[in-house]
Amino acid sequence: MDMAVKRMARFLGVGGVASIVFGVIVLLWPGISLVALTVLFGAYAFVYGVFSVAAGLYMVAHRSTQWVPYIVGGAAGVLLGVITFLRPGITDLTLAYLIAAWAFVVGVFEIAAALEMWGEIAGAVWLAIGGALSIAFGVLVAWRPGTGLLAILWLIGLYAILAGVSQIIAAYRIHQFRSDVKTVVGVPQPSHR
Repeated sequence: MDMAVKRMARFLGVGGVASIVFGVIVLLWPGISLVALTVLFGAYAFVYGVFSVAAGLYMVAHRSTQWVPYIVGGAAGVLLGVITFLRPGITDLTLAYLIAAWAFVVGVFEIAAALEMWGEIAGAVWLAIGGALSIAFGVLVAWRPGTGLLAILWLIGLYAILAGVSQIIAAYRIHQFRSDVKTVVGVPQPSHR
C-alpha cells in the first residue's frame, strides 16, 4: 500500500501542475481564440483524466476499495478531452456546458475520494477543498453560460490555478503522511545471511 500512496501523491501533483499551467496560459493569453481555448482545455482535461485513471488503476491493482472516484472522474476528463479534440469548432455555449459538467463531475468524485481517505490521510481535506472549488466553478459556469466563454476566461484561469494548488497541497500532505508512517512503523531492512 506504501507504493499506492506514493503514486497517488505523484499523480495528484502532476495533475495539479497541469492545472496551474493551464490557468496561467489562459490568464496570460487573454486574446485566445475559442478554438485554441477548446484545444487547450481538451488537453488539460485529457492529461488530468489520464493521471486520475492511472491512480485508480494502481489502487485496483493493490486491492484498494478507493479506486472508483479516480477512475470515473478520470474517465470523464479523458472523454471530454477526446470530444474537444474531435470537435474543436464547437460553439462557446456548448464548450461552456461541457466545462461546467466536467468540473462538477470531477468535484463530486474528488470529494468522494477525500471522504474515503478522511481520517487516514492528512491531505484529504485539500482534495475536498479542490472538489468544492470544482463544483462551485461548474455551477457558476452552467448558471451564466450566455455571457460567453471568452468573457469568463479570468474565472476559468483562476479556477484552474486554485484547483491545481489544492491538488499540489494534497499531494504534498499525502506524501508527508507516507513519510510519517514510514518513520513510525520503520522501514524493513533486508536480512543479511
